[in-house]
Amino acid sequence: MSGPAAQPAAAARATVFQARGITKVYSMGEVEVHALRGVDLDLLEGEFVVLLGPSGSGKSTLLNILGGLDVPSAGEVRYRDRELSHAGEAALTAYRRRHVGFVFQFYNLIPSLTARENVALVTEIAESPMRPEEALDLVGLADRMDHFPAQLSGGQQQRVAIARAIAKRPAVLLCDEPTGALDITTGMLVLEAIERVNRELGTTTAVITHNAAIAGMADRVVHIADGRIAGIDANAKRMSPRDLSW
Repeated sequence: MSGPAAQPAAAARATVFQARGITKVYSMGEVEVHALRGVDLDLLEGEFVVLLGPSGSGKSTLLNILGGLDVPSAGEVRYRDRELSHAGEAALTAYRRRHVGFVFQFYNLIPSLTARENVALVTEIAESPMRPEEALDLVGLADRMDHFPAQLSGGQQQRVAIARAIAKRPAVLLCDEPTGALDITTGMLVLEAIERVNRELGTTTAVITHNAAIAGMADRVVHIADGRIAGIDANAKRMSPRDLSW
């Protein structure tokens, strides 16, 4: 294990995110909760990173700051040449809309819309989107496009959520416990969809999980504990989701 510089074949890859000294403190009445404590991290073009740690370790807070859903209490985070740490809400909204796709544990699909229509909600406001059909095909749902969420399994609904996230062709895909509500078999299909997006589109991908089995998929594994980076492992070879030891 070593610091942020530990990354396979890193020299040829541009830096997408650069976080330095990221601290996040939440005030809960008279109590201050330190969610992040001086985090330094770089994420590189096209890499697949797993952020691994227990509940409450600060993983989601870090992902939210990278995605422009939150800002740090101290420190600096940059996306390419864009400084996010002190950006206003309008600038952060524009950043999220143009550059970031989010996938959460819960799918947040609109029940009255089909899979195709749920994805189309994003493509209608994106600058150069995929067709909804193309995004759904990429996650293996070409035969489920006209089904409503209630007609889909949990794993299928999560893959619709992934299609919705990638349909605007984001440079970055941020996934917060995307398999947390799924069984192993279904979760494997979701991870395969995320891995395919990373491999075929070159989307810089970060996946939060508390499941150590998923670490084998990654280029790098960032271990987070008590609001700090406890270490970073580089995998010599990425594993397929089907080859992971669950």
